[in-house]
Amino acid sequence: MIDVVEQDGNCILPVRVQPGARKNAAVGEHGGALKLAVTAPPEQGRANRAVIELLCALLDLKRSQIELLSGATSRDKKFLLRGVTAEALRAKLPGS
Repeated sequence: MIDVVEQDGNCILPVRVQPGARKNAAVGEHGGALKLAVTAPPEQGRANRAVIELLCALLDLKRSQIELLSGATSRDKKFLLRGVTAEALRAKLPGS
């Protein structure tokens, strides 16, 4: 199960990233985090930008609603999703 934390009408979503993959996709769950594969390499923030774009598409959110909180240079990241409840987020997550 993905460990979504709700705070003040926003959510914190843990994400495990696999950069340099064959295609951009949600892979499943990894250690309580949403696992995402992106084709972009982990250079100069390109993988982070690809992850944000993938989250926008998967969760039907605007770019301005997503902020990288931690893990800019790590595979394990935390994203702040503004204006989303934990219940609504879980309903949109793959495999829910």
